Amino acid sequence: MGRVTARRRVLRIRDGKGSYRPDTLAAEEPLEIRVGGRPLTVTMRTPGHDFDLAAGFLVSEGVVHAADDVTGIRYCAGATADGSNTYNVVDVGLSPGVAAPDPSLERNFYTTSSCGLCGKASLDAVRTQAAWSVAEDPLRISPGTVAELPERLREQQRVFDTTGGLHAAGLFGGDGELLCLREDVGRHNAVDKVIGHALRSGLLPLRETVLMVSGRASFELVQKAVMAGIPMLTAVSAPSSLAVDLADESGLTLVGFLRGASMNVYTHPERLRPAPAS
Repeated sequence: MGRVTARRRVLRIRDGKGSYRPDTLAAEEPLEIRVGGRPLTVTMRTPGHDFDLAAGFLVSEGVVHAADDVTGIRYCAGATADGSNTYNVVDVGLSPGVAAPDPSLERNFYTTSSCGLCGKASLDAVRTQAAWSVAEDPLRISPGTVAELPERLREQQRVFDTTGGLHAAGLFGGDGELLCLREDVGRHNAVDKVIGHALRSGLLPLRETVLMVSGRASFELVQKAVMAGIPMLTAVSAPSSLAVDLADESGLTLVGFLRGASMNVYTHPERLRPAPAS
């Protein structure tokens, strides 16, 4: 798994007895994202699918909307004083006519793996104008299929199996088929990696799909789903009040506390078939 994981010697205590043994940890390293050679942000992430992460971040910020908006993504050689390549800096080239990121998006400090909103000037700056509306998306899905998504996601979390320390985001079709899965120490990074994969594959907007996340549903994750044209977001934990507000006004179906056959549908339940009782 390379840099995705790291090995450390730990003292393990069981039933009052201790022994030293190696343990596998999820790797966490900074990734600087540049656009046209100009630094934009630094995020703490699990290495792997870095180009997807950079592309997905730019989709979430409303900078790019299609594969043709990006001319290329590369690791920056000479990222250190001695000229070596750390594979922790990527540069995204934009096509002619694609506007560079607004200077207000530039981060003067890094985004942590637990908080994707750090560095935002205000919530108003997050309410980016989406390129597509999800309100009229024709997705219809049965509650039974929705209930199966957490287990299908968990079955494919290979790095989590060895570390227990990663979030996951999975993109599913309306029939419950897993289309893409990404893992990362940051839940927002995992989502950006899924969206970036879709952008680079020419799949945006992601009509009639469901985004499943392994943690809670924050405002930013709802925003990212809307920006990618995803009509439904499901989470195993709770949503925030702002997440529910944004989902409601955007036309996105938001499901939380998805555990077994139980779930809370916070917004736009009409996408679930048969229609829930009133």
